[in-house]
Amino acid sequence: MTRKKAAAPLSLSDARQRIDSIDRNIQELIAERAGWAHKVGKAKGLLKAAVDYYRPERESQVLRMVIDRNDGPLADEVLVRLFREIMSACLAQQEPLKVGYLGPEGTFSEQAARKHFGHSAHGLPLASIEEVFQEVESGNADFGVVPVENSGQGTIQITLDMFLTSNLKICGEVELRVKQYLLSRSGHIEDIERIYSHPQSFAQTKAWLRTNLPKAEKIPVSSNAEAARRARNADDAAAIAGEAAGHVYGLKKVITSPIEDRDDNTTRFLVLGRQIFPSCGHDRTSVLVSIRDRPGALFNVLSPFAHHGISMNRIESRPSHHAKWEYAFFIDLDGHVEDPPMKKALAELKAHAAQIKILGSYPVAVL
Repeated sequence: MTRKKAAAPLSLSDARQRIDSIDRNIQELIAERAGWAHKVGKAKGLLKAAVDYYRPERESQVLRMVIDRNDGPLADEVLVRLFREIMSACLAQQEPLKVGYLGPEGTFSEQAARKHFGHSAHGLPLASIEEVFQEVESGNADFGVVPVENSGQGTIQITLDMFLTSNLKICGEVELRVKQYLLSRSGHIEDIERIYSHPQSFAQTKAWLRTNLPKAEKIPVSSNAEAARRARNADDAAAIAGEAAGHVYGLKKVITSPIEDRDDNTTRFLVLGRQIFPSCGHDRTSVLVSIRDRPGALFNVLSPFAHHGISMNRIESRPSHHAKWEYAFFIDLDGHVEDPPMKKALAELKAHAAQIKILGSYPVAVL
């Protein structure tokens, strides 16, 4: 019996040549994809701006197919990030999207904007959540990204209140795992006498601060990046902010690990636009319902959704600002506003609500 010769072990040089060949193929395929994306843009005709080419429902479908095809070894999150950047670069061939976010540079809002739109979009750091709404409404920004809730601290009320008067639509959402670091110029905890941060970040780290820096003065500011900007000016100051802010403003980690009290600390952001897009098949609808203070009012609001088998993800109440004791309920629902069950539920709801406002139907966050 003749024995087969064992295959010779692959040399490092051979492995590198194979990787180079694969890289060439990848580059050629990306160029081909960009070419087809350009043809899709041409097929849409002469449009006014980059925003006219952007389709969040299509991007969501592409990313879900990436996850469905993935057999490893790279994690779903890694592949989604890679494909997001490819799509971002392809779209920017027409013109980069202009995306407003709560600035300055280095905020978690900027991270959320980059996660959703990729690095080929043009970021516009703005001074407040109100200004993000204003810039999108005026057309100076194509889209905006604003925080709406945190897994540990709940709702960001100013964001909800803006929807009471704004005509903008929600056209996407982003979930961002938030890691809070203690940053300073010297990197020594014994130097710290005062700490700058956003109120939400103070709330997310209060147990750690109580244990480790109980005597330090806590100074709230408009954003974590602003906190880092201030902390860079003195050795006795520190900031609670993300790692990105530390890089931007030249600060060191006082300790290497994050200091948030919950290890699942996640913030949900909304993507603001000026229109509702078609369904992607995995959608969420947000509605604003104003009701008068009367017995059974909330039950009457929720019953149509239960009757038509629509799951409610979240409900939050705020004063409506229209009349005394009139409240507005922000409700997140499974499905798209064009789905037949949703249409029927909303039609039934009209009999019980003082006002119904569709805030948006948009793809559920992909990772």
